[in-house]
Amino acid sequence: MLVAGFPADAFGTNCYVVATAPGEQCVVVDPGIGVLDRLDAVLAEHRLHPAAVLLTHGHLDHTFSVAPVCGARGIPAYVHPEDRELLADPAKALSMDLTQLFGGRLPYAEPDDVAELTDGATLSLAGLEITVDHAPGHTGGSVLFRLPGAGSPWEAEQICLSGDVLFAGSIGRTDLPGGSMPRMLASLREKVLPLADDTVVLPGHGPQTTIGRERATNPYLVEVSGTGGARPAAPARGL
Repeated sequence: MLVAGFPADAFGTNCYVVATAPGEQCVVVDPGIGVLDRLDAVLAEHRLHPAAVLLTHGHLDHTFSVAPVCGARGIPAYVHPEDRELLADPAKALSMDLTQLFGGRLPYAEPDDVAELTDGATLSLAGLEITVDHAPGHTGGSVLFRLPGAGSPWEAEQICLSGDVLFAGSIGRTDLPGGSMPRMLASLREKVLPLADDTVVLPGHGPQTTIGRERATNPYLVEVSGTGGARPAAPARGL
């Protein structure tokens, strides 16, 4: 398995490319702001051919380049239906300050081919079997993407592309439109905690981690697991 990731120019959003091997089809996960040249370089380096774009959620820092990536190759974008409207109108999930940061003008349109994700579905794409877990809280349509990790650089049983649900040491913010701390805590309890400790987590921002490490040290997982510790402060990471 080939997994390549790099941070976008803005907000440090991690864009990932996953394939069974060099020279094969691949999926692109969360193509954010200013990633096109670097993504093209990664694809050329490994001789990869994108079959689809997967979106962990609809925030602009994860979706900014989805239309050009899909449009140039005639491939679909996959997003959960609760976040689909954000592809055409990302301002719906931004605070007033963030909308002003982008100049108050967000003239976007969703890609020509959009497929909606469902909880528990398994996607067969580019020779990969990818399980979808709906994990709302950061946004209404946030998801985790899980796939077998055998043959990956980590030789793990499982890899989880966690978007802004789970970071190393933290979680995604829940104070933007569509966010909900109760839903986030439920997602952590029901979707994240059951994962095996050796699951490698590739988050939407920051370094990789493992479920075991987060189970032991992440204050939000400690809280929902009921193993003690002070209640953590409100998260502030992610767009």
